[in-house]
Amino acid sequence: MGSVPIVASLATIFAVVVVGFPLLMYVIQDRLLFFPQPLAESRRDEIRKRYPAVGEIVLRGENQKLHAWYVKAAPGKPLVIYFGGNAEEVSWMLEDAVTRAPGVGWLLVSYRGYGASTGAPSEDSISADALKWHDHAVKTLGAKQVIAFGRSLGSGAAVFLASERKLASVILVTPFDSLVKVAEHHYPFVPVNVLLRHRFDSVERAPKIAAPLLCIAAGQDNVIPVVHARRLYDAWGGPKRWILIEEAGHNSTDGVPLFWQSITAFLEKSA
Repeated sequence: MGSVPIVASLATIFAVVVVGFPLLMYVIQDRLLFFPQPLAESRRDEIRKRYPAVGEIVLRGENQKLHAWYVKAAPGKPLVIYFGGNAEEVSWMLEDAVTRAPGVGWLLVSYRGYGASTGAPSEDSISADALKWHDHAVKTLGAKQVIAFGRSLGSGAAVFLASERKLASVILVTPFDSLVKVAEHHYPFVPVNVLLRHRFDSVERAPKIAAPLLCIAAGQDNVIPVVHARRLYDAWGGPKRWILIEEAGHNSTDGVPLFWQSITAFLEKSA
């Protein structure tokens, strides 16, 4: 009889671990995937003063607004739509945008809840907004050639856009095959495939995409191990180039000269 309470306690602990932890993961998954970085108005004013030639675009919808920084393209040059990482406030890219590839246009977009955009991020909203930005670039800004540039989480947006719209080319930095596969790597004992709402299944879309691809992966990436980038690259349907920066981690690719050398060369070829 004395063993019954122990067995019952063990069963309770087992139930908490097996049921409670996955349930917790399901409830808080948005906070694990998205780290919105709002842009303070004071910082926004500083950016305006520092980059007087850089414009701002605001798209308004149902009780929300989308914000982007805009660098106008020179005649005959492409426009790059930039989708950042899950904890990225994209205004930091302005310096590179105006200096690394002269004449190339840039649209640095902020997901809902990021930068000066309102609302809350999700796979559905990021994907829908990617289409809005592309269509605005073509119909309103007059872009003749559009390039999608996605970093980390933003690779999901870029791949989705490339699967739905005709693009001149695609640049992906530390991308993934699907968030399900990445999550399974980090949480092997959690039924991720059942629980994850924001799946960004890029590898499923990749074979149907004909746009040329530049894929830059980091050899020391502990966030999105390089195998996930390689699976996406191997599945890509169009012409492609693979760059592996062996010494870089997930957030340090920009510090290696090969990073921008590869991108600027690719942009020149795309123009």
